[in-house]
Amino acid sequence: MNTLALGPSWLDPDYLINTFGLPGVLLIVFAESGLLIGFFLPGDSLLFTTGLLVTTGQLDTPLWLVCLLVALAAIIGDQVGYLFGRKVGPSLFKRPDSRLFKQENVEKAHDFFEKYGPKSLILARFVPVVRTFTPIIAGVSRMNYRSFIVFNIIGGVLWGVGVTLLGSALGKIDFVHENIEAMLILIVLISVVPIAIEFLRARSRSKKEAASGGGEGQGPSAGGSPSPGQRGRHAKR
Repeated sequence: MNTLALGPSWLDPDYLINTFGLPGVLLIVFAESGLLIGFFLPGDSLLFTTGLLVTTGQLDTPLWLVCLLVALAAIIGDQVGYLFGRKVGPSLFKRPDSRLFKQENVEKAHDFFEKYGPKSLILARFVPVVRTFTPIIAGVSRMNYRSFIVFNIIGGVLWGVGVTLLGSALGKIDFVHENIEAMLILIVLISVVPIAIEFLRARSRSKKEAASGGGEGQGPSAGGSPSPGQRGRHAKR
């Protein structure tokens, strides 16, 4: 099976699986889940392709074992990310940009974590880039460790097992198998949707805040609160 590389050829899921096998898949899932350098790795398309290859017999490992190992790799990866975040702390936000590290990615994950709280550990699993930094931000924020473990396990299983089973189930359909390039592109596009939605919401909020800010400083006639004296006169009536 030949798939379309959605970036450099060495990031093509089919190439990675054929070259490094299941151990390579597990290492990539681990790195993308909790190491700063793993944010660019093709987690979703890789898991989907892995499930498809198991179904078609090109990956000679039982599906249940693949799902178990993938989930463990994802959970352990987040665990490492959390511990790294606790150790590094606020210095992460002061780290200068480099080719592999962008401060924008940290801030995006921080905003995501602040908005959704502990459940962000589940939601972030399905958002590229954000899923790499969210467990680190959880560590920086010193999230309750017991809560982290619970949401980490739930997120790891839902994402790791879910996407792999999706690839396995759809891999049995001839149309999907014959159009795997289009399916991988579709998966990437779907995984980017949450980022696009959040970006549009942020723009909308900024415009509303800018508009409301223009009305500040106006008197009671513009809808402001009445002065204490006015409230007193109303109370006497």
